Amino acid sequence: MSQSKQRSKGTGSVYRNSRGQWVAAIEAGWTAQGTRHRLTLKARTQSEVLARLSAAQRRIATEGPAGACASVTMKRWVDEWLAQRQHIVRPGTFVSDRSAVRRWIVPAIGHLRLDSLTPSDIRRVAASQEGAGLALATMQRTHAVLGKILADAVADGYQVAQRARETASPGLGPSLRQSLGVADAMKILAVAADRPDASRWVAALVEGLRPAEALGLTWDMVDLDGATMTLAWQLKSLPYVEHRNPRSGFRVPRGFESRNLQGAYHLVRPKTRAGSRVVPLVPWLVDALTVWRGHAVSPYGLVWPRDDGSPRSAEFDRRQWYEIAEQAKVLVTLPDGRTRLPLLYEARHTAATLLLANGIDETTIKAILGHSSVLSTQSYLHTDKTRTRAALATSARTLGLGG
Repeated sequence: MSQSKQRSKGTGSVYRNSRGQWVAAIEAGWTAQGTRHRLTLKARTQSEVLARLSAAQRRIATEGPAGACASVTMKRWVDEWLAQRQHIVRPGTFVSDRSAVRRWIVPAIGHLRLDSLTPSDIRRVAASQEGAGLALATMQRTHAVLGKILADAVADGYQVAQRARETASPGLGPSLRQSLGVADAMKILAVAADRPDASRWVAALVEGLRPAEALGLTWDMVDLDGATMTLAWQLKSLPYVEHRNPRSGFRVPRGFESRNLQGAYHLVRPKTRAGSRVVPLVPWLVDALTVWRGHAVSPYGLVWPRDDGSPRSAEFDRRQWYEIAEQAKVLVTLPDGRTRLPLLYEARHTAATLLLANGIDETTIKAILGHSSVLSTQSYLHTDKTRTRAALATSARTLGLGG
């Protein structure tokens, strides 16, 4: 059942349609056939559709009715799109979107009008990336950003051909991320065991912590007596409003929850509810963290900081991992036969693979790793730690870490 909102005459109408979308409509002059042109805008929330209606009203006021419904170039639209995007999505997503726009989309098709775009124009973006030797995953990500840009243009009342919006993606390919075998994982742990921060790498290979989760873990979230850790924050470096200008403030969306630590480093909430979870600690990790606590002195209470107590950057963390893997002489083989050092994120894949290999059910694995596809993950974790604790203990024993 639709809901409508009465507005003053000439300011447009706002209502909710049968699909649950908020719709705004406003008169925008006359068509070439002499009929009224009615501009229709859509959004998921009332506040979003009102913002789009206000933007349309400003265009009518400054450009006249014809300008309000005329198409614009991609460059002009994406500038407006990015200005709105920064208030909606997480900082990391915005930086990634902006990079795709400025490096690939605008150079390839920025000069073209929205209403003139064709499938070949859309494919031109992917072709330029392929010519530069970019990975298929990057091409797919840029294509998804471009699709969102065009869909939002239509929602704002611009004309974009459906065939352009439905242009096929660059294709699908196998993920290059792999998991380590038990023998290789044990080699890495053997090297890590001689380091004071050995617990950091066990947390990755057994507990499956995301890098940002590990770097954002604080001691007040670790219960050594209860043998659990609460993963409720991640460490992220947030972008400044003006590049490299701290005084300009940070670029964050509305309602974004964060705690500033030092410089650009912040503790931020996970992207999904499932990302916040309570995970049991295997006994080996409890013992290691008990010892490590005397070494890890940080004014921010971080469990795995730098030697001076400051936040450990993602780059620094990866370098430590690569040093361990290189010393352990562990390499992964890619589908084309090339070899490389294992990626830090592949430690998380290894944790999941170990759980699967030991016969742990998928629901338990998703609960441990914080995957958003499990319904009611929060209540599951709080009501059945016995199962998750037993699952993690099995992985620890497989890697020779005892019970």
